[in-house]
Amino acid sequence: MTAPRAETVAVLAGGVGAARFLNGLLRVRRPADVAAIVNVGDDFTLHGLHISPDLDTVTYTLAGQINPETGWGRAGETWRVLTELGRLGGQDWFMLGDLDLALHLFRTQRRSEGASLSQVTGEISASFGLELRLLPISDDPIQTRITPAEPADAPEIDFQDYFVAQRHGIAVRAVRFAGIETAQPAPGVLDSLDTAGVVVVAPSNPFVSIGPVVEVPGVRATLSRRRDSVVAVSPIVGGTSIKGPAGAMMRELGHEPSVVGIARLYAEFASTLVIDDSDRDLADAVADAGMTPVVTDTIMSSPERAAALARTTLDAVNGP
Repeated sequence: MTAPRAETVAVLAGGVGAARFLNGLLRVRRPADVAAIVNVGDDFTLHGLHISPDLDTVTYTLAGQINPETGWGRAGETWRVLTELGRLGGQDWFMLGDLDLALHLFRTQRRSEGASLSQVTGEISASFGLELRLLPISDDPIQTRITPAEPADAPEIDFQDYFVAQRHGIAVRAVRFAGIETAQPAPGVLDSLDTAGVVVVAPSNPFVSIGPVVEVPGVRATLSRRRDSVVAVSPIVGGTSIKGPAGAMMRELGHEPSVVGIARLYAEFASTLVIDDSDRDLADAVADAGMTPVVTDTIMSSPERAAALARTTLDAVNGP
């Protein structure tokens, strides 16, 4: 194993919170020294197209092309295709704009030509002028499957059905990652985790964003082996999630919806947990759960605040 390089950072990422953290991180680290390892459990096929929501959200955010009002999709998007599709009676529940469709068409074309997901991701990343390493956690298909809490015999549903079609408005009894037992880390993933000076678990949903990353064979063991230099940023602030269903899912799946609950989930493979000022009173409980608490402002309401959070997160392992 190559010795870690102190200035390099690997980030386990998924969704809007991770994208905002990465945007801040690139203000305090050279892009060439950052590897973002992104969840693909949300990936699915619609209209015959391979769609990678988390990879695309990270790409659009770092390229300065994210829709600022939604946190997903392209800025300046148009909707002629979707509007016409709806008029014809087609599936229009998943909001795909015209620019977004072009990217999915390209990804699907390249996959049909034999390119791997990581190869296509590199091509897309380069086309947007990004200089960091943007890596899907695996080139193999992983599907996050949700079992609703009601009725008792409810069948599993696809993650996007739960998250978008039903607006994550139903209670969850179980989460499963179909295909993860045989999935392999994409090229560069384990090397990035081995050689980074710091590994950061971004403030993302611990079950449906971080779970499909950590549970890919080899990833949890790699993190656990270097646990002292793995730091997580809590996605839970004041007992709830800033965006998305993380807090509700923690409660529904039998975990305490707090920074203490996050610490209990991550303590095996991460030594430090960055928590918000509003959770300062829980710092001792985080320590009792097995993680060193670092208290700071974790609300990334601007790129500058995201950069400050990134700097504090890195200092938690490297020192100021």
